[in-house]
Amino acid sequence: MEAASTHKPAYDRLAELKSFDETKAGVKGLADAGITHLPRIFHAPPHLLDNISPNSIFPIIDLEGASQDPAKRNAIVNKLSEASANWGFFQIVNHGIPLTTLDEMKSGVRRFHEQDAEQRRQFYTRNFSSKYSAEVVKLGDLLFELLSEALGLRSNYLKDLDCGRGIQMVCHYYPACPQPELTLGATKHADNDFITVLLQDHIGGLQVLHQGKWIDVPPLPEALVINIGDFLQSTECWRTAGDRGYRWLACLGLTFSPIRGSMVRSRSCCRQRIRLSIGKPRRQSMSVVGMIKGLMGVLLCCSSSSETWGC
Repeated sequence: MEAASTHKPAYDRLAELKSFDETKAGVKGLADAGITHLPRIFHAPPHLLDNISPNSIFPIIDLEGASQDPAKRNAIVNKLSEASANWGFFQIVNHGIPLTTLDEMKSGVRRFHEQDAEQRRQFYTRNFSSKYSAEVVKLGDLLFELLSEALGLRSNYLKDLDCGRGIQMVCHYYPACPQPELTLGATKHADNDFITVLLQDHIGGLQVLHQGKWIDVPPLPEALVINIGDFLQSTECWRTAGDRGYRWLACLGLTFSPIRGSMVRSRSCCRQRIRLSIGKPRRQSMSVVGMIKGLMGVLLCCSSSSETWGC
């Protein structure tokens, strides 16, 4: 009698991915169905999950007095320059946006995405007049002043390049994962803009690549996370750090990019002008991940983020 074969059929990732895509329900559909085991297509390689350093202290910069006290402003500029050079990321507190406004935005994102798709369509908008948006745009002006000074330039230099005129806001809501230890919410990437202002909720999960290790960005109720984007990774001084989402629940990102002319041309022109202004030699830039972010106007985009869990 012939022994039963113990050979397991080869895993067909493409077939599983196609089957998942044909459901047209995305990850949220899996979560709503109450799955208890994560489909294999979402499993991340173990070396990506283990490459985490628990001991690094993520930089936090207090902006109190930045607009009133020259001595405090100078100290803030120095801290910002150091964080930009060593991390490419930092958190800011006392930024002028009320905690109630931050909480309202996080609650609004959560409420919006907990509705069904038909209800969400009724609220699709390009209106950019929310209180939070106006507050962040004002904060962006201050940040560009401080960043200019950190580069040894006059305060309005980056603003005069229209660095903050093209604005994109994206609201994400990540469904709960049944086996979060096996996957990543978002894969490694760099932001293709000047800066990103990120508001994350209490769940946390944002990680930043620092000295070859992934560092957790601790969620603070009153803090905003600032990411130096690809457009400002232009000198020997500053870097663009990769980031990824591990177990985000809700987050809101607002990016600042130029709007005049071709985005590729604007990127090259702005980077070259910054290099020439600070007198630093040109360096090899990091590769741009994805499309250049920036709009010929202002867009408010609410995304359900169905393709998460590391697919």
